[in-house]
This record gives sequence, structure tokens and C-alpha cells, in this order.
Amino acid sequence: MPTFPLPVRRLVVAVLMCGALLAGTTACGGGDEDAVSSPSSSSSAERQKFAKTRFVANAGLAAGATYQWIVKPWRAGTFKKGADGRKFALIKAGVAGAFTYNRLKAAVKNAEGDPTLSKAVAPLAAGIESLKDLPSKLRKGDGVDGVAGSFDDIINSVKDAGKSAGAEVTNKVPSASQLTSGS
Repeated sequence: MPTFPLPVRRLVVAVLMCGALLAGTTACGGGDEDAVSSPSSSSSAERQKFAKTRFVANAGLAAGATYQWIVKPWRAGTFKKGADGRKFALIKAGVAGAFTYNRLKAAVKNAEGDPTLSKAVAPLAAGIESLKDLPSKLRKGDGVDGVAGSFDDIINSVKDAGKSAGAEVTNKVPSASQLTSGS
């Protein structure tokens, strides 16, 4: 069996992780699920009671993934042509972008359970929906500066909306298993 240089192995692992993430998110079928599980026999009042908590958890995971794998490398110049580790950074950013989109959609769904939070987050739904196609652009390296800026802007808007509704969001970097499972 031929041995490959380390960068080729990393690329193969990254491509396999991307495939696993995509397969995991599409195979689930149920759509957006909450990162924090709720009791199965809960009334609508109890669901509203935990809406802010679930919103903060989902938005925090989205913010952490965006900062760790999109904004930080973007600011460091890792996405620029010719930068060392550019391809691997773009692949990780694409995976993080898909994860972020998934968690933001779940956060918006959670916000619907709290009247104050739903009013604050409702204007952001269109912006979050606009992120849908951006992870594939990140993986390809297309317009990376604009894409990374879009993720950063949306995350900051969600954080501001949560703060105004009394649900302050802090960055929480997701684990590798959370990234690959999409939740």
C-alpha cells in the first residue's frame, strides 16, 4: 500500500468528515431538533419555560462554531490564496457553516416558544435563511471574505436580539461529535 504525505491524509479525513456531517444531517429526517432535550410529556407552558434556555444553547453553539472555524481563521488570513493550510481551513469552515445554519434554525424555532424572544428574533429569520447556501461557498473558497463576514454579522445580530430579550448568548465551541451529528 502506498504511503501518502501527511497533507493528503488530512484532506481525505476532512472530506470524510464533511460527508459524515452531510449524511448525518440529511439522514435524520426530522428536521431541526433541539440541542437540549426536553421532557417528552411536557405541557406548552413547560415548553415555553425552557424556550430561552434552548435558544441560548443552540445560539451559543452556532456562535462558538462560527468564531472558532470561520471568523478566527478569516481574521488570521488563513482563507487567502497561498496561505498555509488554506484548503483544510476552508473545509472546516464549510462544515462549521452547515452546523451553524442548523443550530440557528433550531434557535429560531426555540425562540417561538417565548413571546419576548420571538419578537426579537423574528426579523433575523430572513438573514439566517440567507446563510443556507454559504457553507458550500466556503468549502469551494468562493468569496470567502463576504461569506465569513455574513456569518459574523448574523451571529452578532442573534446575540444582540437574545440580549435584548433577556437571553444573553455566549460562544460555546461544539465538540467534534456535535459537529458531525449536526446537533
